[in-house]
Amino acid sequence: MTAAASARAARQPARPVWVTVAVAGGFGLFYAFVVWSAVDLLVRQASGPLGLSALGWFVHALPILFPLVAFGIAFALGWRRPTGAFALILLTGLALSAVFWVNILSYALTSYALYGG
Repeated sequence: MTAAASARAARQPARPVWVTVAVAGGFGLFYAFVVWSAVDLLVRQASGPLGLSALGWFVHALPILFPLVAFGIAFALGWRRPTGAFALILLTGLALSAVFWVNILSYALTSYALYGG
């Protein structure tokens, strides 16, 4: 193989861009669902009869930010890897977001320090 052919092979992506966009977009919809669920919880708790304390605002804002950060980290770690590994990395980030979401729900149900009144 000549130097020009090896340079051309090194520049070619391992998979087409549309595959990366499709996998990231599909998982992005699930990440967006987690974010919108967290926004819904924040709005419902803030407009409830007790409202939220400063700690409550902080705790209820975390599950909005965490999936966004998890998706960004998972995308940065996996976009150059093979498609299966990329999907598994995104799935791992989604699983971490889901576990964090359940932890926030359980904390919100058991901690009265989050609510004003």
